[in-house]
Amino acid sequence: MYRVGIDLGGTNIAAGIIDDNYQLISQASLPTGAFRPWQEMVNDLGDAVDMALQKAGLTAAECASIGIGSPGTCDSERGVVVRAYNLGWFEVPVCETLHDRFGIPVRLSNDANCAALAEVVAGAAKGRKDVVMVTLGTGVGGGIIIDGKIYAGMRSAGAELGHTVLVMDGEPCSCGRNGCWEAYASMTALIRQATRAAEAHPDSLLARQETLDGVSIFRCIDQGDETAKAVVDRWCEYVAAGLTDLVNALAPEMILLGGGVCRQGERILAPMREYVADHCFGQRQGAIPVIAAAALGNEAGIIGAASL
Repeated sequence: MYRVGIDLGGTNIAAGIIDDNYQLISQASLPTGAFRPWQEMVNDLGDAVDMALQKAGLTAAECASIGIGSPGTCDSERGVVVRAYNLGWFEVPVCETLHDRFGIPVRLSNDANCAALAEVVAGAAKGRKDVVMVTLGTGVGGGIIIDGKIYAGMRSAGAELGHTVLVMDGEPCSCGRNGCWEAYASMTALIRQATRAAEAHPDSLLARQETLDGVSIFRCIDQGDETAKAVVDRWCEYVAAGLTDLVNALAPEMILLGGGVCRQGERILAPMREYVADHCFGQRQGAIPVIAAAALGNEAGIIGAASL
């Protein structure tokens, strides 16, 4: 039986169809156009689904369900996006609205939860039951899989991993607190740290970049810049410190890291593994999980949503 997945992002709406083997057989996308009336945006979600169905030569009646991965806080039981600040959504009954249009069951979860589920059913964590997915992007997102199922917590508000405090009274975070892991371990944080280093070391290659982003920072390292290397080394420690907290709290079998920065592979993963092994409870005799990069990339959101 086929299933439909929708990956709702701040920039694009991506819809796709998966088969029984969790393989994507068609995809379609539309611009999100955030902060419009939610009814218009949900209508576009439906249009993206119709486009994907048409490409696959299917009708909605030939699909078992539709799944939606949305940013923000999602009430999976009610099928309501409670709050998604980057969309301008508050209490949006997205599942009911799409069910009325297509007539098949519609399910909802947070987008990071969907990415984690996708990796368990079809990606780097296939066959594992207890997995944590951490996405390193504009913020730090998280998804927790326990016994093969998404752990959402009360009111589906759990797994906001980026908003655990790493440094008391530290850097301001978008959530309103100070010192959150996200404020130190996101790509936004890495760019801020590199910008400060460039100002403090005007002779470094960092200071000569027209634009500082993930690509240019790592390019400076490749060209032998010690300032850039020191920034990334410290950033890896920030990420790894948060991973260590996850190991101590949950003892998962596997932690997966997602986001474009993970294309750097072992140059960031290896030092993170060493830090976790040295600092987790019990150190190298402790419950150290496999730490690896996620495998599914941009397809994870659709596959995970469809798998709900």
